[in-house]
Amino acid sequence: MLSWEATPALSPMRCARAWVEINLTALAHNVRSLKALLPEGTDLLSVVKADAYGHGAVMVADVAIAAGTTWLGVATVPEGIELRQAGIEVPILVMGAVNDPAEVRAIAHWNLQPIIVNPKQALVFSETLKGQGTRLPVHIQLDTGMSRLGFSWQQAVEFVRFVQQLPYLETVGLCSHLATADSPDQSVMQLQHERFECAITSLKQENLLPARLHIANSAAALVDPALHYDMVRVGLATYGLYPAPHLRTQPKIALQPVLEVKARITHIKEIDAHTGVSYSYKFIAPRPMKIAIVGIGYADGVPRILSNKMQVILHEQRVNQIGAITMDQLIIDVSDLKSVQEGDIVTLLGKTQHHCLRADDWADLADTISWEILCGFKHRLPRITLSNQSAPQITSKYR
Repeated sequence: MLSWEATPALSPMRCARAWVEINLTALAHNVRSLKALLPEGTDLLSVVKADAYGHGAVMVADVAIAAGTTWLGVATVPEGIELRQAGIEVPILVMGAVNDPAEVRAIAHWNLQPIIVNPKQALVFSETLKGQGTRLPVHIQLDTGMSRLGFSWQQAVEFVRFVQQLPYLETVGLCSHLATADSPDQSVMQLQHERFECAITSLKQENLLPARLHIANSAAALVDPALHYDMVRVGLATYGLYPAPHLRTQPKIALQPVLEVKARITHIKEIDAHTGVSYSYKFIAPRPMKIAIVGIGYADGVPRILSNKMQVILHEQRVNQIGAITMDQLIIDVSDLKSVQEGDIVTLLGKTQHHCLRADDWADLADTISWEILCGFKHRLPRITLSNQSAPQITSKYR
């Protein structure tokens, strides 16, 4: 990634055509607010997979831990190793299924905790770790209705007993994953909860119940305290977004978006009426117009499907994007703005004094989810960290 060497004539902020701002104060606020929702003794696991949804995994982990996070969640073994190499010591749960012996050995070496989703995988782990002086802590995942990872909840007793008798594994957790916790209709979530409870009861009767139980994601953590158990696994809410519109309207806690996206105007021109704009002429000027080219495009994470749909904020006014969004640039209509100059900063996502544009807005326009929007911002965009205590700093996972 980028390693800026600023000179008086060319500072990082001045030469960046576009960038992502990460508000560490907002991040810490979200973590503290989420932690306050939980009963004493319930751990908060912050999900930092996919480079913390594009926010920067190591940086997010450091801030989240300082604010009250006690566990971290990743999807892959390399993601967990990155955190360990950065000096992070809290427990790390690898939430993706691992079957490769090399990754199994890496999990043990780096003190990560995997999920076990079926007996075959459990055998791979135990055989790979043969001869180890210690037992590897593992979490058993049950499928209660997600139909993705996990063994059938109806066979929980047989599965847990099988894993517990393997010589090199120590079953420390039992978990499941909710499929529809973000839906206003909670019937499926409640069904999954009932199935999880049935499995828990059966395991208790056989004296097989692991010490740590967890099933709640962001939505479940916000809507139903009965799903908190010993730990909640919170992803999207950590980054200041609500998992569904109905959770935004009457929120239990006030979340603050952590990520903002900004770019500079690189060129301004005037065009005649009936002039085509950008590839394929998906916009034809209905009148003489003044347009501005902004140095950000779909290669940076602005979905092309937003062409002719999205707005940006410039000089405290919302202005329309026009024409096809291209790989590195997009075009906005600045005809109604009196003073626009090259170098002016455009807010694509973020809050200004009078306006706010969120990833949710883009997701609605693109018929997708805010998770995908956040994860889409590429690392050729510098990450600039902001907090109330410090001046802006440019960071990069590749530095």
